Amino acid sequence: MKQYNYKEIEEKWQKIWEREKTFEVKEDPSKKKFYCLEMFPYPSGMIHMGHVRNYSIGDVIARFKRMKGYNVLHPIGWDALGLPAENAAIKHGLHPEKWTIDNINRMREQLKRLGFSYAWEREINTSSPEYYKWNQWFFIKMFEKGLAYRKNSWVNWCPTCKTVLANEQVISGKCWRCDSEVTQREMEQWFLKITEYAEELLEGHKELKKWPEHVIQMQKNWIGKSEGTIVKFPVVNSSEVLEVFTTRIDTIFGATFLVLSPEHPLSKKLIEDLPNKEELFDWIDKTIKEMRLRRGEELEKEGIFTGKKVLNPFSRKEIPVWIANYVLFEYGTGAIMAVPAHDQRDFEFAKKYNLPIRVVIKPKDKDLESDSLSEAFEEYGILVNSGEFNGLESKKAINLMNEWAERQNIGKRAILYRLRDWGISRQRYWGTPIPIVYCKKCGIVPVPYEQLPVLLPKDVKFTGEEGSPLEKVESFVNTKCPKCNGPARRETDTMDTFFDSSWYNYRYTSPKENTRPLNPEAVKYWMPVDIYIGGVEHAILHLIYARFFSKVIRDMNLTNINEPFPHLLAQGMVTKDGAAMSKSKGNVVYPEEFIEKYGADTLRLFILFAAPPEKDLEWSDKGAEGCFRFLTRVWRLVHECLDLFNQNIGYNEKELSKEALEVLKKTHQTIKKVSEDIEKRYHFNTAISAIMELYNKVSQYKEKLKEDSKGKAILKESIEAIIILLSPFAPHICEELWQITNHKEYLINTKWPEYKPHLIKEEEVTYIVQINGKLRAKLQAPVGLSEKEIRERILSIPSVQNHLKGKSIKKLIYIPNKLVNIVT
Repeated sequence: MKQYNYKEIEEKWQKIWEREKTFEVKEDPSKKKFYCLEMFPYPSGMIHMGHVRNYSIGDVIARFKRMKGYNVLHPIGWDALGLPAENAAIKHGLHPEKWTIDNINRMREQLKRLGFSYAWEREINTSSPEYYKWNQWFFIKMFEKGLAYRKNSWVNWCPTCKTVLANEQVISGKCWRCDSEVTQREMEQWFLKITEYAEELLEGHKELKKWPEHVIQMQKNWIGKSEGTIVKFPVVNSSEVLEVFTTRIDTIFGATFLVLSPEHPLSKKLIEDLPNKEELFDWIDKTIKEMRLRRGEELEKEGIFTGKKVLNPFSRKEIPVWIANYVLFEYGTGAIMAVPAHDQRDFEFAKKYNLPIRVVIKPKDKDLESDSLSEAFEEYGILVNSGEFNGLESKKAINLMNEWAERQNIGKRAILYRLRDWGISRQRYWGTPIPIVYCKKCGIVPVPYEQLPVLLPKDVKFTGEEGSPLEKVESFVNTKCPKCNGPARRETDTMDTFFDSSWYNYRYTSPKENTRPLNPEAVKYWMPVDIYIGGVEHAILHLIYARFFSKVIRDMNLTNINEPFPHLLAQGMVTKDGAAMSKSKGNVVYPEEFIEKYGADTLRLFILFAAPPEKDLEWSDKGAEGCFRFLTRVWRLVHECLDLFNQNIGYNEKELSKEALEVLKKTHQTIKKVSEDIEKRYHFNTAISAIMELYNKVSQYKEKLKEDSKGKAILKESIEAIIILLSPFAPHICEELWQITNHKEYLINTKWPEYKPHLIKEEEVTYIVQINGKLRAKLQAPVGLSEKEIRERILSIPSVQNHLKGKSIKKLIYIPNKLVNIVT
């Protein structure tokens, strides 16, 4: 028998698939399409086990769908622009382009070595001018529509990366990429008006029925829709009016002070006439810095009194104005009415600074006293101490109080969002140049479409000094105005690289299109993506931006797609030593050594067998040997039965032996189980386990089945099923086994097997369930379950649970397939 030589087999089939362009596809209206996409990698240098898991999941689904008769698009490319390439240029003296291309070439070979079924002719590279030309095209279109604009604003600055970060890229006050403390700077920046689509981004979640609920919730929290009221509070003895946003106008009679964010434009103005204003100014500056640095953290509440008061427009009482660090300027109006009896943060602040607390909402069943409150009562209830609104239930009061405020012109209903416009300016070289020129005569002028792409210059020095390297390239900066032909200078900021990845899924549908970013007919056939696979860490950044882009592209009349990814499979991380794999942590495991020792098929099988896709996987190669042994045993089984595949043998189910029928039923049960685990549940670990069980059953009866022709036919059918069912997980060995068992067509082009419904029904038996000798229930269960399994099923029956309530089981008498008597 020929030995299982995985190196030879894997190399052979990878060459065949490449030579015959097995996985290249084109639009075919006669076939149902399936677009399978994994989030494309950043070319950091090497594929690691986190990548292997992500792409193995996608490959199983893509191969399965192809064998189910779908026209499958399964592309790959490179998210190739970004800071690491520039840092490498500074560190090693390499140009970012060379570093990137070298890495792509290395990683491409790694992916091919794993046998993934990619349509390599559609490969894209976002650092190529052929791609980023269309980034610039989209930017200009957005500029023309007013969706791209420039303004002076405070921005997040990473001192290590020496560039601006979007709000979404600041995590607990630190840079998402390098973990450095983020500071704040005031700069001119380009923004995309994602807030124009805030409501549609929220409404779109209704279409995303195949997204994990926690991912949708993360997006909802980030967008942060609040329905409430903007109320005007006039400053006493002043013409100034402070506007506050509240979602609970029903509590306004309980507002005993008003609080401004330190960043509010009136914060310093209100304390200008105080004798210690310099000291207070210093406090404001220090507090603003701390709030920005520790964004998202719970700070100890601190504040200062401005010496000013405002008039509560409902109660007509004067209340003091404070400035405090627990009010954010970017949310609402940057000012709040503080209702300490009914908001916990206000309660804590009021207690600390001895401010009055006034109860205006009470539960239906009891009264509340301000003096006895140990915490704020934040729920809806009945209004008290609220003038003409006393006795109303909160929700009704909100509606009536809104109407009153609008009649009196002291307030209006409003919807606000936490989401802020997307700042895309980056002060680095290795990104898409923003296609704008600045002319003293004409102002801000977009580069004409026919002059795109604006190319990144090659003759750039990378020093690591602050500011964009592009600023120092005079041949790039100095240009002519497209309008007046006078002297002008180019924008030297480049785009946030999340711009590149926000529409790449569209580009895959027509990657060679050179007159427009996408071919609408190709998009119409392939989009939306049928399953999108990637890490949950992209829930806020990439997935919100990509959804925003889809809506913008739709509104450009290029497509009719609202949601690009109706089905998201958020796979867990591969961790090592309790942390996500990363170069900086020194815990990255690369696949080369594993493949050398066991082969690509074993690695794919092992990484999918170790845990369900949505769970984190702590890397350990224990168990790899077991997966390798399983493939070796399958190899041996097929070779031991090769003679069957030279025979034309059939069978009649009614004439099968007990053993043959048992194997046949197990085969069809496994076909059903594996098909549903791949297609419906994505439980690849249990699918692999089911294939292993089938192998064990076939091996158990192999010699017995060889005794007659009908048994041989069942043995042949079951072995073919094992090969086909295993092929999405371990494609190389399965293609080889398919070929040596006299099949002329490649396995990947073979139809996935269908199970026969009558063969998957398990023989059942009825158990009589007694408790202390009295009949309490009956249980229908498959024949052959263990005593433990029967016990678990019986104890889950509601009537049995009721009779056992408060009792302990002394003994359980078990008669297989007949009776269970529980003695208490």
